[in-house]
Amino acid sequence: MPHSPTTLSQADPARVEALTALDPLIVTKLWTNPCWLSFRLNFIAFRFNDPVYRWIETRYGLVRPDFVALYAVGLKGGVAAKNIVASAGLPKNTLSRAIQKLLQRRLLRREADQADLRSYVLHLTPAGRQIFDETMPLMVEQQKTMLSCLSEDEQRQLCTLMDKLVIASPAWPNELDHEGTS
Repeated sequence: MPHSPTTLSQADPARVEALTALDPLIVTKLWTNPCWLSFRLNFIAFRFNDPVYRWIETRYGLVRPDFVALYAVGLKGGVAAKNIVASAGLPKNTLSRAIQKLLQRRLLRREADQADLRSYVLHLTPAGRQIFDETMPLMVEQQKTMLSCLSEDEQRQLCTLMDKLVIASPAWPNELDHEGTS
């Protein structure tokens, strides 16, 4: 199997022309790289996250970990900090500091977990809900803009393929074995 599902030589002329508008290193990293998947996913995620998080920091004074925690609680109130850590891809200590900051700013509130009274769950306060509600349309619009180059069928197919990767992810190694490498 080739390193990339579509190499530059296989691309149609219009696509090759569009690629020439990109920085040459971007083209190298995304099309002539044996690790094309991670670089393409990271590139697309960055193009979504960077403008969104810069706007949120400027408007609300929330850095990325703060908003990651607020957003998680906005999507599913009544979650524990450990659930946010498991879903965020950020270090536990970073998210712990972010949650403390959100509690101090009264954007989150903490209450005893009724299923386990030794644990706490988090909820948005009205101020936290206001930020969540104000940011959601901007994020949806950013996603809509990014997906606009795909037909509805292609968007469904992309979603299905991404689902498969996410569902398979628990079987992937969390650490790489460096034995036998030099």
